[in-house]
Amino acid sequence: MKSLYYWMAFFCALSIAGCNHEKETSHYPNVQPQKAEKKTFEIVSRHGHKRVDDYYWMKNREDSAVIQYLKAENAYVDTMLSHTKPLQEKLFNEMKGRIKEKDESVPYKLDDYYYYTRYEEGYEYPVFCRKKSSLDAAEEIIANGNELSKGHNFFDIDIEVSPDHNLTSIIVDTVGRRFYTITIKDLKTDKVYTDKIGGTEGEAVWFNDNKTILYVKADPKTLIGNKVYRHTLGTNPSSDELIYTEKDSTLECFIYKSKSEKYIFITSGRTDAQAVQFIPADQPKSKPGIIEPLQANIKYSVDHAGDRFYILTNLDAPNYRIVETPVTKPGKANWKDLIPHNEKAFIEDMELFKDNLLLQETVEGLTKIRIIRWSDKSEQSIEFEEAAYDASLSANPEFNTSIIRYNYQSLTTPSSVYDYDANTREKKLLKQQEVLGGFDRNNYQAERVMAKASDGALVPISIVYRKDLFKKDGTNPGLQYAYGSYGYSTVPFFSSSRLSLLDRGFVYTIAHIRGGQEMGGKWYEDGKMLKKKNTFTDFIDCSEYLVQNKYIAKDKLFANGGSAGGLLMGAITNIRPDLYKGVIAEVPFVDVITTMMDETIPLTTFEWKEWGNPNVKEEYDYMLSYSPYDNVEKKNYPNLLVTTGLHDSQVQYWEPAKWVAKLREFKTDKNLLLFKTNMSAGHGGSYGRFQALKDEALVDAFMLDLAGIQE
Repeated sequence: MKSLYYWMAFFCALSIAGCNHEKETSHYPNVQPQKAEKKTFEIVSRHGHKRVDDYYWMKNREDSAVIQYLKAENAYVDTMLSHTKPLQEKLFNEMKGRIKEKDESVPYKLDDYYYYTRYEEGYEYPVFCRKKSSLDAAEEIIANGNELSKGHNFFDIDIEVSPDHNLTSIIVDTVGRRFYTITIKDLKTDKVYTDKIGGTEGEAVWFNDNKTILYVKADPKTLIGNKVYRHTLGTNPSSDELIYTEKDSTLECFIYKSKSEKYIFITSGRTDAQAVQFIPADQPKSKPGIIEPLQANIKYSVDHAGDRFYILTNLDAPNYRIVETPVTKPGKANWKDLIPHNEKAFIEDMELFKDNLLLQETVEGLTKIRIIRWSDKSEQSIEFEEAAYDASLSANPEFNTSIIRYNYQSLTTPSSVYDYDANTREKKLLKQQEVLGGFDRNNYQAERVMAKASDGALVPISIVYRKDLFKKDGTNPGLQYAYGSYGYSTVPFFSSSRLSLLDRGFVYTIAHIRGGQEMGGKWYEDGKMLKKKNTFTDFIDCSEYLVQNKYIAKDKLFANGGSAGGLLMGAITNIRPDLYKGVIAEVPFVDVITTMMDETIPLTTFEWKEWGNPNVKEEYDYMLSYSPYDNVEKKNYPNLLVTTGLHDSQVQYWEPAKWVAKLREFKTDKNLLLFKTNMSAGHGGSYGRFQALKDEALVDAFMLDLAGIQE
């Protein structure tokens, strides 16, 4: 039976006037949220510490009471924000109106084919295409995501073409829980083979015989990819050969192919360590060989050219170095420095070409692309001029070429694709994202500043605003975003949908806090495990900097983060709830200690080296000291919008559900607390290019309304 609160919320959504008893003091309906049932459940750690979790029962997604609770919360969101529906619709139409609906990517050449994806007007998903020999040739459709997505509420697709270009794997997830099904299509006849491989990690790598693929299957309980299989075209997948099982529950397997097409690599990795095996791509039946066995705190990735493996590693190099080693003797005893460690430059990526070695580096928080000629070790760099930007290596499948493709964007410059000729040093813009609706980048200003953290560290902040609407007098509303985990660097990226906030006077900022690698390898190490709280205090220190320096009004500062960034949101609301007008926590990882204790929860053991192993008392105590769910107190909290996906495989829906229920029980204020569950999506939310905009419009309307901006 649906609860009384569900029906109250439902009918108020239909007729808001009837429930708005306090319209004279608030434009929010006088409707009480659902009160979650409490069921005492005791959790005891290995150290004898006991905790009581009254909302542990929400863990069962098959329980009708859980689904009822989530639906009631969704109805409550609809009710409380019903007056913003016109604004949400306006925002959605603005965002959609900036997108060139009929669009396509820049083709890249591989052998005799040009590959690209395109979008059709009015449709959500990509169409994968190619042309043979010339861009003027007839188009061949490899896979049409719009056709394949029919009948599915969630859809994600990728492809992988065989070396001879005659076959393709089509890799699809229709649930959002990271279980992909692989089918194989003949591109000459359009025949789809009966081979159907389910439960994979979403990768399919072809051997050079053009009939054998390698793929990874995940443990159905933990969702960790731990078994590597070999499949031969035309055979029953149930008889596929298991060629490797990863027995260490803290490791996950990934597979990829060298640029030379000579080797396939199997990586077993976690956040602090990796081990790589290799198989000759011309020998599908061969057994994997090892590059270097797993060692704690040593990460490395491998590529191949000629008779050598080239390895990017943090061994004795916090900012990474590149070594080379003979294919016949790949172990670290034979590793020889090619690009030595540099304390001032963090190596993010490398790319091998016949004549050049390409490095993507971060120097003082900004990306540099460096080109080193093999023959004489001479160097050149691709220069970038804006204050805050992102540059990254793009699709470069050809080995024997001087042309280097890279991507560029900034807070004010739309995503752009360039070709750079290493011989002539000529830079050519191939395509820049077209932003419709009269966008003029000259209307916007980007800045990059450094905020001093409480321990003296300087934290970069990227800032963007509309020039004619910004006054550095502390009156503008603003949104601060950050992630700060896994060594993932948050770049100053362009967003056409963000313009809806900027055009209404918002200042948008990205805090490049510790836990990422914007400032090098140590920046990551200082924001993980027993130093995780630096991530939270860095964010708070950046917030105070923005207010004190009058970029953002002290009563109109909003914060946003998702997943591990959602943990950040939960932590700051506990530490400094007074600092924020509103907080948006998207798919937030907030029940840290309970999740890390439960090895049956997907991806848990894989992340012990990021957050801590609860079986170690020091690490258990530290995680418990900041876990947002465990540190909810009786006090005032800011306005909160919390989101999740029912099928989320990375942060289970019950974490935010429990957190919201506990906040409702403890918080002493009358601020908004809204909880929205996407009942047909996973961790990434809606994957359709337009459906995702509806989610973004809801978030923007939540903030704009609180900031007093109604249109």
